[in-house]
Amino acid sequence: MNDKSRPPSAVRVVKGVKGGYNPQRCVQPDSSGGGSAKPDRQPLTTEDYARGVLNRDSAVLGRAVTLIESNAANHQRQAQELLQRIQPHTGKSIRVAVSGPPGAGKSVLIEALGGFLTARGRHVAVMAVDPSSSLTRGSILADKTRMARLSQDPRAFIRPVPTGGTLGGVARKTRETMLLFEAAGYDVILLETVGAGQSEIAARSMVDFFLLVLVAGAGDELQGLKKGAMEIADAVVINKADGDNVPAAQLARSECESALHYLARGEGWHPPVLTASALEGRGVGEIWSQVERFQRESQAGGSWDQRRREQAREWLREMLDQRIRERFYRHRRVKDLLPTLEQQIQTGSCTVTQAVWEILRLWEENPSEVDEN
Repeated sequence: MNDKSRPPSAVRVVKGVKGGYNPQRCVQPDSSGGGSAKPDRQPLTTEDYARGVLNRDSAVLGRAVTLIESNAANHQRQAQELLQRIQPHTGKSIRVAVSGPPGAGKSVLIEALGGFLTARGRHVAVMAVDPSSSLTRGSILADKTRMARLSQDPRAFIRPVPTGGTLGGVARKTRETMLLFEAAGYDVILLETVGAGQSEIAARSMVDFFLLVLVAGAGDELQGLKKGAMEIADAVVINKADGDNVPAAQLARSECESALHYLARGEGWHPPVLTASALEGRGVGEIWSQVERFQRESQAGGSWDQRRREQAREWLREMLDQRIRERFYRHRRVKDLLPTLEQQIQTGSCTVTQAVWEILRLWEENPSEVDEN
């Protein structure tokens, strides 16, 4: 079959490009789920972006997310202007992370949950994070394919994003993207994260509710019993509880409940363990009932707002770390010297400690000598 005879694919491969995305030049699929490519478009002003986001224009919202993801200096400046412009319209959504081992059915569960919510008048935004290759920096962003029905729902917006090498199963600009969704009026944000385990603490620091999805009968439930993953879960769902797998799902539920019994949360909330069949749509309503119950109890006790304040503080420190790191590696003298020192380390003519001190000395002499391009 030649290329012309192949049907258009909904799978999108994002290649690793130095400098990040260019939101003014790159061709993006229709954010509403149609998948048709669009030609080059005219640049948008910050006000154009803000107006489109606030009016929930899916095409402009998609371009705004691309602007946020860009590493180009001029795009970052405009992105910050946009975030300041929409800030008063944020903070009113429920943010839910959905995590679990590969094969647990996270995407199917998110589609079922998203459909459940949109049918009840909610507007749902989904961030589906795919891992980036450590070699090519590319990602296969196929989550719209796995959520075909939800991607066609006018009350839903699905954005597949690459991690860009970021740890913790989340993309580097996840928080900023969620602010765009909130300003656009999406009152539920579902964040599908990569994998499960200790690194998922990064995702937990961005959301209001952390849902751990496990599956019985494949050994994955034992991985979920690791203390780190269970400690941060606000609820656990044993998915694929259908057909012959129902007894195994019930057994896995009992094992998880026993494990959670020994984990002290200190928040007055005992994470429930549920069973569900995302494929058949069973148990999805109960999952959302637990999310709403958690919200009511947390808001009544003050822990909801406290968690948001702690997340803002952590975001501040993470952004400072990120910006300092970026500026350090853009320092002209550091960029010039680093390859030489790396070669000297490999040949044994310089130690790692000596190289570090030499680079820091150059940077501290004139930290403003940064290449902004």
